[in-house]
Amino acid sequence: MARPWILALQLSELCVSSVVHLLYGFYIFSSAVAGDLSQALYDCLFFGLKHNVNAQETSRETSSPSPSTNVDGLPPIVLVHGIFGFGKGKLGGLSYFAGAEKKAERVLVPDLGSLTSIYDRARELFYYLKGGQVDYGEEHSKACGHSQFGRIYEQGHYPEWDEDHPIHFVGHSAGAQVVRVLQQMLADKAFEGYENTSENWVLSITSLSGAFNGTTRTYLDGMQPEDGRSMKPICLLQLCRLGVIIYDWFDIPWLKCYYNFGFDHFNLSWKKTGIWGLVDCLMGNAGPFASGDWILPDLTIQGSIQLNSHLHTFPDTYYFSYATKRTRKIMGVIVPSSILGIHPLLFIRVLQMSQWHHPADVSPPYKGYRDEDWRDNDGALNTISMTHPRFPVEHPSRFVLSDSECQPLQPGMWYYKIVEADHIFFIINRERAGVQFDLMYDSIFERCRKHVFRKNPPTLPDQANQ
Repeated sequence: MARPWILALQLSELCVSSVVHLLYGFYIFSSAVAGDLSQALYDCLFFGLKHNVNAQETSRETSSPSPSTNVDGLPPIVLVHGIFGFGKGKLGGLSYFAGAEKKAERVLVPDLGSLTSIYDRARELFYYLKGGQVDYGEEHSKACGHSQFGRIYEQGHYPEWDEDHPIHFVGHSAGAQVVRVLQQMLADKAFEGYENTSENWVLSITSLSGAFNGTTRTYLDGMQPEDGRSMKPICLLQLCRLGVIIYDWFDIPWLKCYYNFGFDHFNLSWKKTGIWGLVDCLMGNAGPFASGDWILPDLTIQGSIQLNSHLHTFPDTYYFSYATKRTRKIMGVIVPSSILGIHPLLFIRVLQMSQWHHPADVSPPYKGYRDEDWRDNDGALNTISMTHPRFPVEHPSRFVLSDSECQPLQPGMWYYKIVEADHIFFIINRERAGVQFDLMYDSIFERCRKHVFRKNPPTLPDQANQ
């Protein structure tokens, strides 16, 4: 008798979660469209005024040139988005990092596949910076059933990138793991035609709610805890899968220019697969969801352990991590720490993850696994997963309460803080975080510019004339 009630509750939860996620997606999309339309209207109405002002400013700059600064000598800071994220140029003028990229000089925001695998995104990030056509690797491409080559970057965003011109990376959510995989690829010299790559091309990695060790949310959303790769027949991820396949199959150019899930190298368009190709993908016989070459399997605990088994923390790179949580313990029970302080998109998952129990009839994902270790969370990731790489081997780490405790920074060690925030507190909507937004990103950029270097510290723009 209890089973029908459980099934009814599960279906109700699926309906509520689906509606909440769809509404939030529509809100983001409509906000981007509204912003673009208002900007276009403003430009149209005030074009003449702006033209005159710009002409006057140009004349003034020509007659009185400003003192030069050493901006070009600064190592770039690259902000890497997480799952369902987007880079500069997508969703109009909307910023995934809520405009944080404007707080410092030489900040890049690449647009990577929002649902593609960690591996594919790392390859895309390399060619975004160096330039050229994305090469996913022959062996990987054949195994996963997609084209070996992808997007072409006519001009790299930092073509001089090498050991003498390293980069700071800041990754949010899955973006942090993307950067770790990229650094390992550089160490392994995994890019054909680039035999001189090394781990020292990466100066520092800062993780913001980074997905280092997987998350129990993947199982709540529909991944099977038995293997961490297949999906349950009825779940939120199945609905997502159907939507993505149809979106990519219709292949509407202006829409995909606005937002792209990143599966172009799978050739899902109706122009290439036809109606039977669509049926094949929907039935689960072809495409990224059939081969497992998408991001969710990489975010299960099993998938993260498999990734981590090949990744190293390198002795000459600086590492810092901000782990987030929105839970607290009351009378021995982990519960959400706030109601109004948690985004509606995440509240149900904060509650569910805080009560998580690994199925008793399924082998635990690693030796020594305990449910209670995984209950603190931010609505998307478990706090234990965000501090530093832990499984299958724990990497060197140090917990700090304030940034001052880790000066001077030592390379080869993960410094981490725990911040009271949900998973999207420091992205998309700057107003939600308020002053904490500025404190967070100012701290990250200041560390990159003033405290992390292998050679003599660079001259900052505001120091050039002193």
